[in-house]
Amino acid sequence: MTDLTSLVGSRICHDIISPLGAIGNGVELLSMGGAGTCVPLDGPELEMISQSVENANTRIRLFRLAFGAAPAGQEVPGREVQEVLRGAFNGPRLSTRADLPATLPRAEARLILLSAMCLQSALPVGGTLRITPQRGGWQVEATGPRLELQDRLWACLRGQGAVEDLRAAEVQFALLPRAAEEAGRTLRLETGLDRAVLRF
Repeated sequence: MTDLTSLVGSRICHDIISPLGAIGNGVELLSMGGAGTCVPLDGPELEMISQSVENANTRIRLFRLAFGAAPAGQEVPGREVQEVLRGAFNGPRLSTRADLPATLPRAEARLILLSAMCLQSALPVGGTLRITPQRGGWQVEATGPRLELQDRLWACLRGQGAVEDLRAAEVQFALLPRAAEEAGRTLRLETGLDRAVLRF
């Protein structure tokens, strides 16, 4: 991943998140009756728009941290990473637990989120993602009743896969090993029947 590519990713996310924020503010004003209209605007339609804006904001924040530039020395609040994890990796069948410091290097935040994206794909029927610090590094663990590890994807993390065969939704499998190398980290993968772990 070239610096130019990651800068383009950062720019796209930066430019999209501002209008999304404006839409969210507009929805909030409508719900408060600030649009000068007598029509009540508190029904399921407004709730659906508000939820969609919130989901889009979460995805953009995830993409900015996972795919954007991560200059050496730049830090990110642990609370922000926690919010992204909670918004992007929690649902009816998936839960996330993370033990994060007040701040962490942006390069580490990128590795955590890319790892979570890879491991989420291994939990087709749900499960739990756990992120914990370990001896100067990190462990991201997925546990679930039925892990689904596609060889062609996980081979990319070992440097043995055909990156050119990946689909757009699988780009994290190409980016994670490169991001680990850029950060000077060694990526280790351990798998079992109901558990998969990435360490770096």
